[in-house]
Amino acid sequence: MTNSEDQGAATKRRGVGRVFLRMGAAVFRPEMRKWRWRIAAAATLTLLAKGLAVLAPVLLGEGVNRAVAAAGDDAAAGVDFAGAAGPHFLLFVACFGLARILSNALPQARDALFVRVTQDAVRMTAVDAFRHAQNQDLQFHLTRRAGAVNRIIERGSGAIEFLLRFLAFNIGPTIIELAIAASVIAALYSLQIAAIVIATIIAFAIATGLITEWRSAQRRRMNEADTELRAIAMDTLSNFETVKAFGAEEREARRYDGAMGAYIDRYVRVIQSLSLLNVVQEGIMTLGLFAAVALASLRVAEGAMQAGDVTAILLMLTNIYRPLNILGFAWREIRQGAVDIEKLYDLLDEAPRIVDRPDARDIGRPAGAIGFDAVSFAHEGREAGLADISFDIPAGAFVGLAGPSGAGKSTILRLLFRFHDPAAGRVSIDGVDLRDVTQASLRRAFGVVPQEVVLFNDTLRFNLAYARQEASDAEILAAAGRAQLGDFIRSLPDGLDTRVGERGLKLSGGEKQRVGVARAILLDPAVLVLDEATSSLDSETEKDVQTALAEAASGRTTIAVAHRLSTIAHADRIIVLDNGRIAETGTHEELIRANNVYASLWRQQSAPAAAENLAPGEGARGGDTVDVEA
Repeated sequence: MTNSEDQGAATKRRGVGRVFLRMGAAVFRPEMRKWRWRIAAAATLTLLAKGLAVLAPVLLGEGVNRAVAAAGDDAAAGVDFAGAAGPHFLLFVACFGLARILSNALPQARDALFVRVTQDAVRMTAVDAFRHAQNQDLQFHLTRRAGAVNRIIERGSGAIEFLLRFLAFNIGPTIIELAIAASVIAALYSLQIAAIVIATIIAFAIATGLITEWRSAQRRRMNEADTELRAIAMDTLSNFETVKAFGAEEREARRYDGAMGAYIDRYVRVIQSLSLLNVVQEGIMTLGLFAAVALASLRVAEGAMQAGDVTAILLMLTNIYRPLNILGFAWREIRQGAVDIEKLYDLLDEAPRIVDRPDARDIGRPAGAIGFDAVSFAHEGREAGLADISFDIPAGAFVGLAGPSGAGKSTILRLLFRFHDPAAGRVSIDGVDLRDVTQASLRRAFGVVPQEVVLFNDTLRFNLAYARQEASDAEILAAAGRAQLGDFIRSLPDGLDTRVGERGLKLSGGEKQRVGVARAILLDPAVLVLDEATSSLDSETEKDVQTALAEAASGRTTIAVAHRLSTIAHADRIIVLDNGRIAETGTHEELIRANNVYASLWRQQSAPAAAENLAPGEGARGGDTVDVEA
């Protein structure tokens, strides 16, 4: 066996153990106390139903025995059977019927009671997993497919429901019924027949266990193919603009077809293995039933048993083998459910790398002074990163971050939001290390307008108020007005109730950016972060958004990452990064005079703009240069 197979087997065994332990923990968690009476009532109804299921065949068999005996005596005395033996037989038949009805009705009442318990447990488990995934650090989300994580939660919570229901009210009660039935057969009828019943159950359990173990490996491979298929589908559909832009529809269809083909191949093997299991189970049960009835018939012929006893044994074995078949189904599903749920538990056990310290405090409303002190950091899988970065931003200052692509600008923002912790050094706000404050209070202090504002497929009201859910419509509209979005909202027939579409695609780029600005205004943060907030906009739209950004930045610390250097030319200070280090700092004029990295970037952006402004027929002569002096 390879190392990966060893690990897979270990994970599978660990998953089964965790299933049982966590099912108990799920039922007895504090939030489930309100359902304790339902759990107790459901358990009582289950035990009553199983007891009546064993009692019913005994009543019918005894009725048949008494009827046959009375009929024989009455026939010898010349008395009609219907007048003498009939009432005895009908009384036991009536009791048999009542016991059968109750044994079938009580589980239905139990299910009606217990469904609320199972669904509540499923809800809590799914919400726990969803919350845990949300609380993971940024690196987790960068390396996981959203569709795959969602599928893990769906399949795992579904397995939770099944396991709670079957472990509590099918597996345990079925084993109890088997034990009671075998004891009754041994005590009332025949020890040998009881031995046949027990041997059949053991053979059935062993065969089911062995084949199910083999099927579990098939199911695991099918689930992996299913996860890949769904991840590809979600990834492709959510990025349909890119697919359209590159004319890759047919290529993506082929990729989906390949994933679907792999899934179907593994699905077919799972179904074929299920057919084999069903054949083996049915064969064992049939042989057991035949052996028990044949032995009972011989004992009747020998006079050791009565005809009614055979009837009782036949019905009892039928009742036994029916739940035994359910037991086989349940065992298969438990093993398969363990495959599904082990990944959910792996997700729940995956600890976030960025967590609040036990003594972390709420930072409240900070002044907004930012400090980076000898900070170094490299992303996972990369050698290069920030190296010994140090700078201070006074409260209320407007500071720009510039530099070529990959210089480390976005990494600084992620450290500032504490999406990552530095490998060395410290990042602080108002002199307090970010690791000493709660993440929730830290992020309330920061507002961000990203390069691409991605919106939820909900109303404008929902998206605008995402920064502060308790905001009133008046506050939302006031923030929208300051973000140059008021006229647009008033022009819409549904106003704030207008739905924006998937990722806000019903809005233009400028409208989405202004929604992002309005969010920041509504949050009223101590520090505003502009992450290339206008780099993807046309010049006319950029002017409107810049006006909104100026309104949002007023009176607070502002950090702007700029692709277009013109947007930070009037910053109090510009920090220029190159290869993860600070190359230079200063005002726009100082950096232009220094004629270093910033000046080079400025010339690269200014030359094309100057060329576009040339009059028709004009051109740059050899040796001419463009004056970029600010």
